[in-house]
Amino acid sequence: MATPDDGTRPVSGGAVLRRQVTDAITDAAFAELADTGYARTSMDAVARRAGVGKAALYRRWPSKQAMLAELIREKVAGALPPTPDTGALRGDLRELFATFRGQLAHPLITRIGAGLLAEAAYDETLAEVLQTGVAEPRRAAAQAVLRNAIDRGELPPGLDPELGTDLLIAPLAFRMLVVKGPSDDEYLEALARAVEAALKAAG
Repeated sequence: MATPDDGTRPVSGGAVLRRQVTDAITDAAFAELADTGYARTSMDAVARRAGVGKAALYRRWPSKQAMLAELIREKVAGALPPTPDTGALRGDLRELFATFRGQLAHPLITRIGAGLLAEAAYDETLAEVLQTGVAEPRRAAAQAVLRNAIDRGELPPGLDPELGTDLLIAPLAFRMLVVKGPSDDEYLEALARAVEAALKAAG
């Protein structure tokens, strides 16, 4: 049988089966989180939902916390926000908010997001994942928007970066995850204007 030109071999056999089992466990874990919440999710329940033995989970992770931490981190790693670069602060804010809105509106996030934030107060492993895997990359994107605006002279160099970052992230997240209010394009435009004004005032 001919091999691929690059010398690699297609994944097959046991590797494919392991990947299929891992995918089934991943889907089951997030379904269980959505249906029962973080605290009530168990290895037994995930195994039953995935149609696998509990040993299949423990071969991959030593505990529920380790399993969910890795799966949540992997889920968000592929959805890190790009840094907008429209050439103007208002445009950058509008694009950043649109990206955040798309992520927060994902059906899975709308079902488990607020619950995970609440449970993080009682679970250090979950709190660390949400901080390093979810919050920090998004704060980094927001801070890049602020730095670009400062470099262009649109914001004063003395702007508090932490306060500025909070203004870029917190209002929309609170509205969508907690209040669950509408966040259409008109709202995002109004939010961009308000945040731009607040940033300039804060400086």
